[in-house]
Amino acid sequence: MQITLSERSELQAMLRAHHISAVQARRARLILALADGLTHAEIMEQLGVSPTYIARRKGRFVDDRLAGLVSQYAGAGNRERVLTPKLEARILDATRRRPKDGSTHWSTRKLARELGVSHMMVARTWAKHRLKPHRVERYMLSDDPNFESKAADVIGLYSQSADPRGRFLR
Repeated sequence: MQITLSERSELQAMLRAHHISAVQARRARLILALADGLTHAEIMEQLGVSPTYIARRKGRFVDDRLAGLVSQYAGAGNRERVLTPKLEARILDATRRRPKDGSTHWSTRKLARELGVSHMMVARTWAKHRLKPHRVERYMLSDDPNFESKAADVIGLYSQSADPRGRFLR
């Protein structure tokens, strides 16, 4: 694997730094070892890593160079913690689309799972924009072949329980 002189010096500087994490140091050592022509078996023995780890980290470095060494999940967990305007826009955009599971509307928890955020972020965004997707009325076409007879039964029950002025009796 080929790396530039500036990338090599940056990786070596990372290894000399006192503030670098052990994870970042291992990634830097891996890239330097690959650039020096070490085999996967030698790297696995030196760094105590798996072939999958080597392949994944090498691929990220090839794709993103030095930026590929930084974890895509910086911090604890993989959920976004701060409600940024970009995240808010993502929540609003997803709210406008129908759920993939075929349900009629989103719940805060269902949308949060879909987007990988907390359900309270979804709830706060909806409240801020006065959205209530669970209260949107839509005409829903039934695919039940007996729908017409069932609807007639329900309407008949309602009409029997109403007084002459149309008010329902208890």
